[in-house]
Amino acid sequence: MSDFETVLYETPRPAVVRIVLNRPETRNAQDTRMLYELNAAFDRAAQDDEVKVVVLAANGPHFSSGHDLRERGARATMAEFPTVGTWCGFECAGAEAQMAREKELYLGLSERWRNIPKPTIAEVQGKVIAGGLMLVWPCDLIVAADDALFADNTVTMGVPGAEFFNHPWEVGVRKAKEMLFTSDFVTAADAHRLGMVNHVVPAAELTEFTLTLAAKIAERPLFALKLAKEAVNTAQDAQGRVTAMQTSFALHQLSHSHNMTVHGTLVDPSFLKGSLPRAEQRA
Repeated sequence: MSDFETVLYETPRPAVVRIVLNRPETRNAQDTRMLYELNAAFDRAAQDDEVKVVVLAANGPHFSSGHDLRERGARATMAEFPTVGTWCGFECAGAEAQMAREKELYLGLSERWRNIPKPTIAEVQGKVIAGGLMLVWPCDLIVAADDALFADNTVTMGVPGAEFFNHPWEVGVRKAKEMLFTSDFVTAADAHRLGMVNHVVPAAELTEFTLTLAAKIAERPLFALKLAKEAVNTAQDAQGRVTAMQTSFALHQLSHSHNMTVHGTLVDPSFLKGSLPRAEQRA
């Protein structure tokens, strides 16, 4: 049941859809096509009244290595896809085009997925780096294999955090600062202790455990599930999450403009010198 190139759309249990990132050769790096296909798959599941729970998984040893930095010609690429937000200016000069792209693709899509009116579960193995966090954090629950590792290495690249800046709500303020300042990985066990991850299971049991959890949730009335999700999301937003997200996104754009002025690139190229930080190593 998939007419996508970069994701799979599966129905492994009654009322459960499993969407699978399927670029294992790139460690599921997110190019523009993958992000729009993932959004279309989420939309399909959200609009299907027979579906109650959506699982987001990934093929290969790692869940996602983040944004595909090898993608070039971003402005031209945007013209190939129908946008889903209301922002514009993808062909404009200066910082405007970059901000438009990131507001649409990164912040915008992650926020859409967070607010899908059905429970979502991230099924996570291996490394989840920077942009990869922006796929798992919008999900309502996270089940992690015991080999899962989470990192945001953007400060190393001269950027103050991933665009969907949910760090303080995921791991707490102090761990969020350490995570950003050091670019070190957070283990699955630590993520569970901090409340970011719901369950840690052996890698061999990850899919079956996640599907069993999804099937249990799918036994509940869908309308009640929708209302419960909206109630919790609203409580989090009342804490100031939306305002904080907008501020951090503006600071993120400032860093890109600064780096373009100083270095001629969106990120500080000094991170390429010497040994790569642990969070940037790919298996």
